Amino acid sequence: MFESIYSSTVTPAQFFIMAGVSLVTGFIYAWIMSFRIRSTKRFFIVTALIPFVVAAVITFVNGNIGAGVAIGGAFSLIRFRSAQGSADEIAAILVAMGSGIAFGMGYIGYGIVILIALSVLFMLLSFVHLFEHKSMAEDQILKITIPESLEYNGTFDEIFDHYLKKKENMGVKTTGMGSMFRLSYKVQLKDPKEEKDFIDELRTKNGNLEISLLPYTETQNQL
Repeated sequence: MFESIYSSTVTPAQFFIMAGVSLVTGFIYAWIMSFRIRSTKRFFIVTALIPFVVAAVITFVNGNIGAGVAIGGAFSLIRFRSAQGSADEIAAILVAMGSGIAFGMGYIGYGIVILIALSVLFMLLSFVHLFEHKSMAEDQILKITIPESLEYNGTFDEIFDHYLKKKENMGVKTTGMGSMFRLSYKVQLKDPKEEKDFIDELRTKNGNLEISLLPYTETQNQL
């Protein structure tokens, strides 16, 4: 099971065995990961198909260096046509591609282990509070939209001092065709129960324009 099923020349029977196993385990893997990753149905369909797609490509390349370089260049173009994903989504795709390489080289057993074992490991680690820290969990991104006529330096300091135990200025940019500014901060509330009161007081200062207070992630570390 853990030896390559391919001979020097790949036969149709060997290819269809690889295709069947990679598709079945790919869908099992995507189904397991769907319990822990918050994404779209299309993402999981694509993730389920990736092991077979990569395996087929590896099978067709079959030691041809020129074809391998060409295929690598084609895959690299996909990155520039795709939206940035979360860490969970990127990890799921990398695991699927890793198993696809194993399947494509004929190592059916290793491909199954990579998909099933890593999906189960991902599930187990999700329930273990090993990498969670209190300070990380409390970080939020605060974005305040203000009119261009408002002098924002120091305007919100009194409110920040009252409600926040930490504030980091992450920059400012224009919005609304240059008629407004959007201020961004990484913050920690002293008391999460006072979130509504905090936003209400900010609204009295910014003319009741848009305010957002969202959980902090690395992908939100952009204005």
